[in-house]
Amino acid sequence: MTETAKESFARSSVRIYARLLGYVKPYWIAFAVSIVGFAIFASAQPAMAWMLKYFVDGLAEGSGAQFFGVPLIWGFPAFIVLVAFYQGVGSYLGNYFIAKVSLGVVHDLRTALFDNLLTLPNRYFDLHNSGHLVSRITFNVTMVTGAATDAIKVVFREGMTVTFLFAYLLWMNWKLTLVLIAILPVIGLMVTSASKKFRKQSKKIQTAMGDVTHVTSETISGFRVVRSFGGEHYESDRFHKASEANRQRGLKMTRTGAVFTPTLQLVTYGAMATVMFLVLFLRGDATAGDLVAYITAAGLLPKPIRQLSEVSANIQKGIAAAESIFEQLDEVPELDSGTLERARVGGRLEVRNLTFNYPGTEKTVLNDISFAVEPGQMVALVGRSGSGKSTLANLIPRFYQHEHGEILLDGTPLQDFTLRNLRHQIALVSQNVTLFNDTVANNIAYGDLAGAPRDDVVAAAEAAYAREFIEVLPQGFDTLVGENGVLLSGGQRQRLAIARALLKDAPVLILDEATSALDTESERHIQAALDRVMQGRTTLVIAHRLSTIEKADVIMVMEQGQIVERGTHKELLALNGYYARLHSMQFEEENNAQA
Repeated sequence: MTETAKESFARSSVRIYARLLGYVKPYWIAFAVSIVGFAIFASAQPAMAWMLKYFVDGLAEGSGAQFFGVPLIWGFPAFIVLVAFYQGVGSYLGNYFIAKVSLGVVHDLRTALFDNLLTLPNRYFDLHNSGHLVSRITFNVTMVTGAATDAIKVVFREGMTVTFLFAYLLWMNWKLTLVLIAILPVIGLMVTSASKKFRKQSKKIQTAMGDVTHVTSETISGFRVVRSFGGEHYESDRFHKASEANRQRGLKMTRTGAVFTPTLQLVTYGAMATVMFLVLFLRGDATAGDLVAYITAAGLLPKPIRQLSEVSANIQKGIAAAESIFEQLDEVPELDSGTLERARVGGRLEVRNLTFNYPGTEKTVLNDISFAVEPGQMVALVGRSGSGKSTLANLIPRFYQHEHGEILLDGTPLQDFTLRNLRHQIALVSQNVTLFNDTVANNIAYGDLAGAPRDDVVAAAEAAYAREFIEVLPQGFDTLVGENGVLLSGGQRQRLAIARALLKDAPVLILDEATSALDTESERHIQAALDRVMQGRTTLVIAHRLSTIEKADVIMVMEQGQIVERGTHKELLALNGYYARLHSMQFEEENNAQA
C-alpha cells in the first residue's frame, strides 16, 4: 500500500468512526458515568501491586509490622477487601452504563436504517436484494456496536489501566520503565498492519453473511416453488456454498487474529524479560517489597496491552459495517419536491409526450405516450408482456420519476403534489398482492385506512366479493392470514387487495391485472363491483383478459413502449389490427381450454 493510500485509509477510518460516535452523543451522561466507572476500576490495579510492597516488607519486620498505623495482620486483609469493593463498584458502573449506551445505539441505528428504507426510491430495491438489506439491519448493526461501545469500553478501561500502571512504575523506577515504554512503537506498527487486514476481511464477511440471509429468505418465501420443482437439492447446495464462504472468511479473520495476538504477547513478554533481568542485575538498595511491587505491576501490563491490541479487530469490523450502513443512509431519498396538497382531486388524468427509460439503462421503455382520461372514464391498456403497460401505471403514483414529457392530474403536473398527497388520491391493485401477517380486517384497513369503522371494512369486503369466504374463516375478519397471506388462495388474496382499494375510495383507481388470479365466477362478481366503484372515478386498467375491459371508454394497445392503436372494443375489432389479433388468440386459447 502506497503512502497516499495509507493516508486515505486512515482518513476514511477516522471520518467513519467519528460519524459513528455521533450516535453515542444522545447517551453522553450514561457514557460519562461508564468512563468514571472504568477509571475507578483501572486505578485499583496499581493498588494491588502497591500493597504487596508493605506485605513483603512487613514479613521481614515480623509481628510488629504496621500498615498505616494498624497492625499488618488486620490492616492488610481489610485493605484487600476495600480495594476489591472499590474495584467492583467501578466495574459495575462501567459495564452497566456502557451496555445502556450500546443497546441504545443498536436501537437507534436499526430504526434509522429501517426508516431510511421507507424513503428510498423503487430503483434502490430493484438493484439490491432483500437478503443483504435485512443482513445490514441485523448483522451489520451488531458489528457496528462492537466498534462504537464495546471497543470504547476496552480502550478506556484497559487504556486507563495501562496509564495508571505506567505512572506507578515510573514513580517506582523511571529508568527501568523506559525499557517497557520502548516497545510501544513496535506495538503501534503491529496494530496498524493488522487493522487493514481486519477491515478488508470484515467487509468480505458482511457480504457473505448477506448472501446467507438472501438465500434463506428466498427459499422461505418461495418454498412452494422449491418443493413443486424439486429444488431442495439446488437450494441446499446454494445455501451450503454461501455458508461455507462465510465460514472460510471468518476463519481467515480468526487466523489473522490468532497470529497477531501471540506475536504481540511475545514482544510484550520479551520486554518484560528484559526488565526482570535489569531488576535483578541492578537491584541496588531496593527492598524486597519494592522489587515485588514493581514486578507485580509490570506483570499486570501484558493483559491490558493485549486487549488493547485486539480491540483493533472489533473497531475495523465496526468501521467496515458502518461504511455499508452509512452508504444506505446517504442514499438520496425518493424525490419529493412538491408542495401542493388537495383534499380530493377531480380525477382528470393527462399524459403528454411521455418518454421513459429506467435510470442506468439506455433502453426506452415508453416512447412519446399521450392520452387523456376524464373523471368517470375507464381507460384500458393492453398489449404483450414487456410492452410498457405496468411501467406506465407505476409512473402515475411516481414510483419512478420521469424526465421527458408530462403527467398531469387535474391539469397540475404530478411533481407539484407532495408524494403522500398524490398517493392519497390513487388506489392501486396489482397482480402481485402484498398482505401482512395480520388479521383480515387489518389487511383491508391498512396504513392510512387503519381505524376505519368495521362497518366500512365489511362493506368494502362485500363489494369485493370477499365477505363470503371471510365469514367462514375460523375468526372471520379477525383471522390471521399468515405471512403474505399464505393461508389464503390466490383469488382470496386478490379480493382482499381489491377490498383495500375500495375502502380507500380514491378518485383515481389503477388496476394492474387485478382480476388475473380470480376464477370465472369470482371475476364476474368482481367485475360487477368494479363497474359500480368506477363510476365517477378515473380508472386505468391493465388487462390480460380482454373480456374484462370490453366496456372501457378507451382501449389503448401498446407495443414496444408505444400506443399503436386506440378506440373502443368494437372500433378496434373492426380495425382488424393488433387488438383484433390479441382478441382472436385469447378467444382461441379459451376455447381450447374448455374443450
